[in-house]
Amino acid sequence: MQYKLEDADILIDLANQTLFLPKLQYRFNISSALNGIGETENSGKTPRGWHCIEHKIGANAAMNAVFVAREATGEIYNAELAQQYPERDWILSRIMWLKGLEQGVNAGDGHDTFNRYIYIHGTPDVNPMAVPLSHGCIRMHNHDVIQLFDLIDEKALVYISEHALKVQF
Repeated sequence: MQYKLEDADILIDLANQTLFLPKLQYRFNISSALNGIGETENSGKTPRGWHCIEHKIGANAAMNAVFVAREATGEIYNAELAQQYPERDWILSRIMWLKGLEQGVNAGDGHDTFNRYIYIHGTPDVNPMAVPLSHGCIRMHNHDVIQLFDLIDEKALVYISEHALKVQF
């Protein structure tokens, strides 16, 4: 299927580290991959192109709830926990698991967004936004990711662009 930007529920502008909800006129700062942009499996890069929110996880979780392998651990992120587990890639509050919609680009062997476990998720609020620091996912501060989660349905159409997007509200 051929999509157009005006069809998107979520637009992600990697050049400016911004996520837009154009139909609802919201804008959020994000953090994408430290390793840059790309679709290759095990690259630690943020994939481009058309996606959908395949699964929403954590609807009733507390703010700063910790997730490992998409399951709430029962922990609530805080500075003490961060010190105890400095190697963890913190996935907090909510998860929106992305599925690529373009066979041969972000769907299929070797570059499948869903099989790469690429999410939009919460991150510790001490982590900066508008700076690429993730392992491939789209990170957001917790209040923002909860708000996004509540505004967007499963199967919402997502476009991730490496180029700056001109979004008018």
